Amino acid sequence: QVQLVESGGGLVQAGGSLRLSCSASGNTFSINTTGWYYQAPGKQRELVASITKRGRITYGASVEGRFTISRDDAKNIVYLQMNSLKPEDTAVYYCKADAGWNIESSATYWGQGTQVTVSS
Repeated sequence: QVQLVESGGGLVQAGGSLRLSCSASGNTFSINTTGWYYQAPGKQRELVASITKRGRITYGASVEGRFTISRDDAKNIVYLQMNSLKPEDTAVYYCKADAGWNIESSATYWGQGTQVTVSS
């Protein structure tokens, strides 16, 4: 019922910036939380940032104040502004949506991922 399309990844030098976009469609009113996760080669997928329907934001420890998550409710787009990028930020970044009217009927949706590569 929810589809997620990601964009904005690419190659950037250390210290540069990127803005990732996650466009949601379908039953967007059912989305409770939208988040960005990253997965580096050989590592588990980890939280970067998330934002709830009511606007509560959580950041992962790796962000270190460099990233900002935001949302355009009119367009159903969640952004991840990434500044001061480091080589260790290199990973595939995924958008995730947790949806449902209650816990019992909840569902999780993932985007296809977008590659971010930071060169030194």
